[in-house]
Amino acid sequence: MSTALVLARAGRRVRVWSRDPAERTTSAVAGALWWPYRIDPVARVGPWSLRSLRAYEEWAERPDETGVRTVEGVHQGVRLAGLGAWAGEVAGLRDTDEGLAARLPLIDMPVHLAWLRGELAAAGIEVERREVRSLDEATGAAGVVVNCTGLGARELVPDASVRPVRGQLVVVENPGVRTWFTSADEGSDTTTYFFPQPDGRLLLGGTAQEDDWSLEPDPAVAEAIVRRCAALRPEIAGARVVEHRVGLRPARPAVRIEREVDAEGRLLVHNYGHGGAGVTVAWGCAEEAARLVGG
Repeated sequence: MSTALVLARAGRRVRVWSRDPAERTTSAVAGALWWPYRIDPVARVGPWSLRSLRAYEEWAERPDETGVRTVEGVHQGVRLAGLGAWAGEVAGLRDTDEGLAARLPLIDMPVHLAWLRGELAAAGIEVERREVRSLDEATGAAGVVVNCTGLGARELVPDASVRPVRGQLVVVENPGVRTWFTSADEGSDTTTYFFPQPDGRLLLGGTAQEDDWSLEPDPAVAEAIVRRCAALRPEIAGARVVEHRVGLRPARPAVRIEREVDAEGRLLVHNYGHGGAGVTVAWGCAEEAARLVGG
């Protein structure tokens, strides 16, 4: 949706084909804290992330409409010295005894996705529910195609380097937690985080299980998530569980934003492989893909 909007606002006539409605995608279940996480190439991720950050900061002025708020929190074990040059462009990052403290955009994805759908409609963008079994279907219907198929690129391109990284969350009634927290070891298949939501809920996570395609919540994993979060905030232990969520992050060794022209002169631009940082880089990647469309 971000790429479609950037193209439309640049004067392009845009159609979107999607097998699933937005509320049934991985984006809909994401914790959605702005932060570069498990994504490469580092040199390009910084500028993409900062461009997205500026957009979210603007939209955070209208949180009820856009679903975007800025919220205080801590990345446990993270230090400014270990981050790239991009961190110097993020206001308010500061080292503490616990880790890196920050006030960052936190997105309520169901609200945000609904807002984006409204923006698509306002831009005159047609969204068609359609399952595509080959990119040839798309290039046969339009002179320019942008491939934003995420995990689907594994079969459609095909690109075997695209792999799922399974994320499981537990949604509970918020017992009064007002700040977010993350603790993530990129070498581990478990993470610990909690993100307060404006609807009185608290998202608890999580997992990073590579090559796991299951969309079914695992009760044992859910119990472990609650236990890890409650070790940090004991009041979470007694919180009523509202919902279980599972999503598959579309991981790749590096994001692919690339331009191809076939033998018939039809243009295909790829924009996929964003892993666990899709929200973080969305608008920077959308603008780069749009530049490739423009030549």
